[in-house]
Amino acid sequence: MFPARLRPSDPDQLVGRRHFAPAVPVIIICGVALLALVTSEGLAWLPLLAVGPALAAAQCGPYGVIRIGLLAVAVGAFLGIQGAEPVRTQAILLATPAAVSLASCGASALRRRRERVLADVRSVAEAAQNALLKPVPARVGQFQVAVRYSAAAAEARVGGDLYALLPTPYGVRLIVGDVRGKGLPAVSTAALVLGVFREAAYDEPDLLDVVARIERSLSRNLAPDDFVTAVVAGYPSDGRMELVNCGHAPPLLVGESGVIAVEPTRPAPPLGLASLGGDLPSLQVVPFAGGDQLLLYTDGVIEARDRGREYFPLLERVPRHVCDEPSRTLASLHDELLTHVGGRLHDDAALLLLRKPVLGTVRAAADMPSASSA
Repeated sequence: MFPARLRPSDPDQLVGRRHFAPAVPVIIICGVALLALVTSEGLAWLPLLAVGPALAAAQCGPYGVIRIGLLAVAVGAFLGIQGAEPVRTQAILLATPAAVSLASCGASALRRRRERVLADVRSVAEAAQNALLKPVPARVGQFQVAVRYSAAAAEARVGGDLYALLPTPYGVRLIVGDVRGKGLPAVSTAALVLGVFREAAYDEPDLLDVVARIERSLSRNLAPDDFVTAVVAGYPSDGRMELVNCGHAPPLLVGESGVIAVEPTRPAPPLGLASLGGDLPSLQVVPFAGGDQLLLYTDGVIEARDRGREYFPLLERVPRHVCDEPSRTLASLHDELLTHVGGRLHDDAALLLLRKPVLGTVRAAADMPSASSA
């Protein structure tokens, strides 16, 4: 399951716009010709024919612009013949659409070249996404999993938020974090944290030792004022979930008693700031039985504001969308988040939902005969 980003526009609408846009320059040329025929100052409208090829440069290739330009010049020549102006005056009037057509042809060629470069950059960004934020399957170990991730930059695939979830010899372990800052430095720090976590999660039996290895790596590589807030979690045995919160937003535990924010018993500073003092990270154990769910998220979710500058009330909204399918839960929750902000997030936002299925339900579903065998 790849991280979901902001939903694109309706494909049918995009196709309709794509087919209608090339017709706009032709419509403009025809409109100018009509004005020239019905008004007394007909030739005075001829320079407006240049609008057609100028607009065509934004949608068409060079050859398409040339065709629109030839149409504009041909229409202008036809209208000039209908008038009584000298040939020299007509030639001067037609020079405008002709010159604009040539310039627009060059602009179209440059646009096409930049589009190819942008496509190459996007393919590199896609590869970076797969390397940094690896796709999370719908099931990891005994858990159902879903992820929703949106980068604030319109063309970005990755940002300063990070997440990872993997099975280890010590149970399923995961991390959700938020790097201070944005842009390439934040992406570089996120890659560092995820690399250390993926290695330490396999090597260290104690979850606190995993966090300690990340802290040591960041202390050697981060600037003094940089840091990473994160929650590292693990499920070492049935019925218990271990959490280490390093200055991050508290996870939400969804169970029979409702939705509860798991506040750290002893707040610890973010990763990378341990040298400045403060309490060391502590291990917190919470009950986690069949049917329970754990939602981890980044600040971009709870700090998202609507037009009235009101924050998104995540704790209040989660109960509305909770179901037995984590992917469906996050899809509806993410849609409500986008509705709250008006369709566009202004900060990276990540949501990771972990659910432990009820053992009896899973066995019953496995034993149930399929419709094809009935």
